[in-house]
Amino acid sequence: MLATELLFVYVYCLVDDAIKAGVLLIPRRPGPAPACTDAELLTIALVRHLLRRRSESGFLAEIRRDWGHLFPHLPGQPEVNRRTRWLWGAFEQLRAAWADTMPADPVQQIDTSALPVKHPSRVRGPDGWTGPGNDLAARFGWDGAHAEWFYGFRLAIRTDLGRRVVRAWSIVPAAVDERQIGTDLVTGHAAAIGALLQDKGFTGSRFAAEMAEAGTEVIIPPTRAQRQTMPKTLQRLIARYRNRVETSFKEITDQMELARHGAHTFDGLLTRTVATLAAHTLLLTGLGNAT
Repeated sequence: MLATELLFVYVYCLVDDAIKAGVLLIPRRPGPAPACTDAELLTIALVRHLLRRRSESGFLAEIRRDWGHLFPHLPGQPEVNRRTRWLWGAFEQLRAAWADTMPADPVQQIDTSALPVKHPSRVRGPDGWTGPGNDLAARFGWDGAHAEWFYGFRLAIRTDLGRRVVRAWSIVPAAVDERQIGTDLVTGHAAAIGALLQDKGFTGSRFAAEMAEAGTEVIIPPTRAQRQTMPKTLQRLIARYRNRVETSFKEITDQMELARHGAHTFDGLLTRTVATLAAHTLLLTGLGNAT
């Protein structure tokens, strides 16, 4: 990882170059241009996730104390928060552009991870945790990774098996048919995917048939009965590579603190999610080439 000041400069140059090249399109808002630019706010959010700073207010205080010369017109936290939420689409454009700098792996993975929004003991009825559409609202779901119930949503991602770069993602209901999510995340890209390594939640003849029709093989970890006849070498190979998507989730939800996002609305959760994914993609692509 670059030294902090160089990291700010490097990320800002990447964002500013993307704007100048037309890769990053930000709609112009009415009124005079703010003294603190959109490129600066995007840089601050990306670097915060790269440095794994959980608190936005704490990070802004750190910038004012140690890096104020880089951001002389930094506004107060309410304005930073409001403008950063408005820029959520810019984070997605950056993520997609950085991911496209790496050739996609023909073998990919799809999985989901819990995105809690409230402790289950504090749920007292309907609340404001509702996304766009009628079916996207916070609900109870089972978090298999931690063997516990949670209240919120799930993050679904499709990643390369090799570099683990996120190729597609979605925020989905807590209790969801993973096979449908798999279909949605592959739609439009199945021709370029030779195989999908999945967990047992994707077991189903219909899903496998849909993928096979598009030329994509679905590889599911063997059941106990199947392991009796499967070579040990193949079992170990599947188990080894199956853990790579878990590594991505550990980086995104645990190390970059997305599982403890601190958002109070769905819009806030959406912004933190896409900013974290953009930072994670930059970590695997751009920063890997810069260090």
